[in-house]
Amino acid sequence: MELYYLPTSPPCRAVIMAAKAVGVDLKKTILNSLEGETLRPEFVKINPQHIIPTLVDNGFAVWESRAILIYLVEKYAKDDSLYPKDPQQKAVVNQRLYFDMGTLTQSFAEYYYPQWLFRKPADPEAFKKIDLAFFYLNTFLENQEYVAGDHLTIADIAILATVSSFIVAGIDISKYSNVEKWYANAQKITPGWDENCEGLLLLREWIDRKINLTN
Repeated sequence: MELYYLPTSPPCRAVIMAAKAVGVDLKKTILNSLEGETLRPEFVKINPQHIIPTLVDNGFAVWESRAILIYLVEKYAKDDSLYPKDPQQKAVVNQRLYFDMGTLTQSFAEYYYPQWLFRKPADPEAFKKIDLAFFYLNTFLENQEYVAGDHLTIADIAILATVSSFIVAGIDISKYSNVEKWYANAQKITPGWDENCEGLLLLREWIDRKINLTN
């Protein structure tokens, strides 16, 4: 099974952790979208949208990280604990996945990417969206250890990849006590955390280079 990815990317690292959780080995190929490598003709044939992560399983290609997470669990997991079959439990996991994509990750992109990619000053209004996103996440975690129920799911894996990237970028989560407690536990129990950390180190190096260019 092939994964086209970039180790600094939170969605890509979420796929790696999910694959580890279901016991799937990945043949990984790095494609740097910022350098135009996803526009190579051979990759566009696989994925006409030319985005990462992209998973190819015996000729079947799927992209968008949260779709990949669901696919991996539904095809390869030994049980449904990571992505429940119960409609209500599944709905909560799906909601958290959409929250990660549309609120948490979006706030990361709106605040940090203009600074890193276009050398723009930090926008206080964009930062307020980060604070609000973490407020919501902190609320989701009230009186529970996991983001979507009473055990680890792919929602935890996706959000772990995102939150760990926020921390590397400099966000202090200590004022979100529920998130801080969840994060400490998630690091210990999530398969593939070590590889996620390797990607975080590369992300930190990339951020430092970008910051140095702006100074």
